[in-house]
Amino acid sequence: MIDFSDMAALIFDCDGTLLDTPPIYARAWFKGFQDTGRQMPREWFMDRAGMSDHVLMDAFESDFKVKIPDRVKAIEAMRQEFFNNISDLKEIETIAQIARANKGKRQLAVASGGARLIVETCLKATDLFDLFDEIVTIDDVARPKPAPDLFLKAAQRLNTAPDLCFVFEDTQSGLEAAHAAGMRCIDVARIIYP
Repeated sequence: MIDFSDMAALIFDCDGTLLDTPPIYARAWFKGFQDTGRQMPREWFMDRAGMSDHVLMDAFESDFKVKIPDRVKAIEAMRQEFFNNISDLKEIETIAQIARANKGKRQLAVASGGARLIVETCLKATDLFDLFDEIVTIDDVARPKPAPDLFLKAAQRLNTAPDLCFVFEDTQSGLEAAHAAGMRCIDVARIIYP
């Protein structure tokens, strides 16, 4: 079992950690990439779930040797499809329960590579929004994970030293970002699928 009893703050990734958004994003990005003339394989996306929008678009262009004609339009199409399917969104119960159990005992934050509009909408749709003292998104920092920026910004907003923050993550880039920020962390797969 994980021990974070000496930690002042818990920081949670959102997509794939608190919320099971990857299947909804897979459908949404399928729509977002339609103008490239290349269909996005679902498995390709699931291997890259959690990437920030522009990092994912860079990967799509590189892997499939295509050009996204209009990135703003692609993101708009993706978001519209995402919001059309938000009623399918579910929390990842084991991790959400850790946040609930620590509300009022420790500072709690979300640090997500997603856009604020989507992250906040998803947290509100699943009744998790009010658990968190701070929500930090890609809109708040210059660099996405694996850079430590999101986690350092969350610690700063919580007024807590990085070495007193414990991170819950589901991606390699997120785990690298937490380490780079000087924070202890766990791959949530170890909790969800012990």
